[in-house]
Amino acid sequence: MFRTALRNVLAHKARLLMTVLAVMLGVAFVSGTLVFTSTLSDATQKSSQKGFSGVDVAVQPHRSDAADAKPGKAPGLSQALLDRAGKVPGAAGATGTVDGFTAIADKKGRLAGNGASSQGRNYYPGADGKDARFPMASGTAPKGAHEVALDSGTAKDTGYKVGDTVRLSVDGPVREMKVSGVFTTDDGAVTSGGSLALFDTATAQKLFAAPGEFSEIDVKAAPGTSQDALKSAVDKVLPDTAESVTGKKMADDQAEMIAKGMDSMKTGLLVFAAIALFVGIFIIANTFTMLVAQRTKELALMRAVGASRRQVTRSVLIEAFVVGAVAAVTGLLAGIGIGAGLRALTGALGTVPDGPLVVAPSTVVTSLLVGIVVTVLAAWLPGRRAAKIPPVAAMNSVHAAATTRSLVVRNTLGAVLAAAGAACVLGATAIGFDGKGLMGLGAGLLLIGVFVLTPLLSRPLIAAAAPLLRVFGISGKLARQNAVRNPRRTAATASALMIGLTLVTGLTVIAGSVQKSVDKMATDALKADYVVGMATMGPLSPDVAKTLAADPAVTASSPLRSATARIGDETQSLTGVDGKAIGELTNLEFTAGSLDGLGTPKANKAVVDSGTAKQHGWQVGSSFETTFEDGKKGRLTVSGVFEGNDMLRGVLLDTSVLAPHQKNPTDTRVMVKTKDGASEAAKDSLVETLGKNPAISVQDKKDVSEGIAKMINLLLNMLYGLLAMAVVVAVLGVVNTLAMSVFERSQEIGMLRAIGLDRVGIKRMVRLESLVIALFGGVLGIGLGVFFGWAAGELIGSSLATYELVLPWGRMGLFLALAAVVGMLAALWPARRAARLNMLAAIKAE
Repeated sequence: MFRTALRNVLAHKARLLMTVLAVMLGVAFVSGTLVFTSTLSDATQKSSQKGFSGVDVAVQPHRSDAADAKPGKAPGLSQALLDRAGKVPGAAGATGTVDGFTAIADKKGRLAGNGASSQGRNYYPGADGKDARFPMASGTAPKGAHEVALDSGTAKDTGYKVGDTVRLSVDGPVREMKVSGVFTTDDGAVTSGGSLALFDTATAQKLFAAPGEFSEIDVKAAPGTSQDALKSAVDKVLPDTAESVTGKKMADDQAEMIAKGMDSMKTGLLVFAAIALFVGIFIIANTFTMLVAQRTKELALMRAVGASRRQVTRSVLIEAFVVGAVAAVTGLLAGIGIGAGLRALTGALGTVPDGPLVVAPSTVVTSLLVGIVVTVLAAWLPGRRAAKIPPVAAMNSVHAAATTRSLVVRNTLGAVLAAAGAACVLGATAIGFDGKGLMGLGAGLLLIGVFVLTPLLSRPLIAAAAPLLRVFGISGKLARQNAVRNPRRTAATASALMIGLTLVTGLTVIAGSVQKSVDKMATDALKADYVVGMATMGPLSPDVAKTLAADPAVTASSPLRSATARIGDETQSLTGVDGKAIGELTNLEFTAGSLDGLGTPKANKAVVDSGTAKQHGWQVGSSFETTFEDGKKGRLTVSGVFEGNDMLRGVLLDTSVLAPHQKNPTDTRVMVKTKDGASEAAKDSLVETLGKNPAISVQDKKDVSEGIAKMINLLLNMLYGLLAMAVVVAVLGVVNTLAMSVFERSQEIGMLRAIGLDRVGIKRMVRLESLVIALFGGVLGIGLGVFFGWAAGELIGSSLATYELVLPWGRMGLFLALAAVVGMLAALWPARRAARLNMLAAIKAE
């Protein structure tokens, strides 16, 4: 039986090629994902560990979670603490570090580096006048408030050299400094495409913390002193506001965090690989069903001469094992190539540190198991079904038609699954966002139920295309009859395409609806002409709001100043605004009260969003005690309750109430209204007023909307690219089905040619059959996608007040056209093969 199985594999190489390709693509996706994420994780972890190589014990500010703790920024570390830490027993010295965001403009005024990874830090020289962390490649270390040193990568990319003047920004205002030197570093953020600027310690403290304060103290152990022993010694000199951690613990925590981040990416990519493999299962099952059907007499003869049912099933599974093994090995090799390609691409973009390609043993084992197990499982049912056919019935071909009982059982099971799935989905929409687990279960059940029902659905849906097919005469009529002749096969072929289009359509509906709702939420609540903020969404200096307010073209402006406070036992975010101007800049919808009185000096008024009011049981006139950042307490009175939005929510109060309690206030954004409204001239004027700062963005309502659309479209295009794998596999399925169908109908095609149907008519018949099957899958997929998109939108709408369903008719039409193109392309080779059949040889074929 083993030799027979191997012979059959070798005898049907062409027939099994599509199956091998389908499995190979899925395995390649899996192995490529595992190789890429392992490589990325290894390179990032090694780069991160380099950053901790000179740190034996790090002292960091301790932020207590106690109920009486002060909210706000954690306290800094003093120079006195640095001196004490460097002199404890077992310490060889200590280095003080202070850092923060620093945007560097290139010579064309654009932001250098990749934004969020653009950092500034202090240069802390030792006894020899050098900082071992940052060896100078040229020039000298920065000295004074007007000098800065740049990392060699940034200097090379921007063209800056020692002596040049560079424009940079830390929190908004533009600063011009002289490049004193260029240094080298293996800092992970820099090797991943970021930039690093070094200032002298006094300047860095003034920019990122406060004079005399550090954000971290790194203590170096003397020879023979362990990190744990040094930590114990350091702990003895620490105040309650600081804590210590060993360099090993920091490296391990960083590695764990990186691994978790990689796991999220890996899971996301593997989901799409699973989708491709799931689609491939239909092709594998379809292929083996047809192969077994073609060899029914052969298998029956084997049964007649003594082979048992188990041996027949085993022979089919051996075939599947061989096919799966070949596909898994080729898929693994292709996946390693994909991983290497992605690694090279990210390396060229400068977004990740350099590192070798990592092919873990687990990747090899997983890829091989996935390919073999998926293929064997998909082939098991056709093999078992073939073994159950009585030998005499098989040799007389009376087994071919499916029994009425089997169809009734299938349709009943499909109806139950589909009904249960629909009920779960509808139930989840009634529950709200907490029903997402129930919706996931319902979506899976409904998808499986529809798949089981597709043979039943194929007849009426394909029959609906009959009027159009009549236009093509006898070819169209034959195509329709062929498509419904074997509804199970048609269903399995169409289902592969259905799954891909269900996901694509559902994602498109959700993305379009969210985009419109967020756009509406952001723009409807905004009267301001412009919103000014950091390009990286970081903190903004209050000087920016003052600069804009002084611009003659600005008629009204207000900062959105961030702060934290403790209300009761919870930490609550506060937003400071200009109480007098906020009404001109926003269009808040109040359910009770108003903005009146918010800007009255010493009134201590506040307005809150409805969610916060409900959480605390507040209403207009309610007062509550607040512990501000400096630890002082105050009492605020609610003067209004409004519907929150993406820009404004929580507790709003006038900046004059916050100012006495903030040592280093920062804004998140500044809203601006100009004399002549939004225009290119007004925007250019604001940009000019802010010193053409590359770190600051000036956005009107259109820019806000386009920014939202850009992010959503980028995500959607990535998902389309990943789902394209499933569509490619579905195309292979259509090609496979048609090729097998042509082979099975050789006699019929020969007879059609003999009675007058020419080669063009044969080609047209096969192409139309493929088109009908593809459109059938497309209609089902788009219909299910719209339903799932609507249901998911109901969940999103429970937490997004402005959500409304948007049906992208244009894109759905494009998806249906894509399904038609898939059908036509898939039919090219089978149609050509059918037309080239020798009619006499075909008539004599068995």
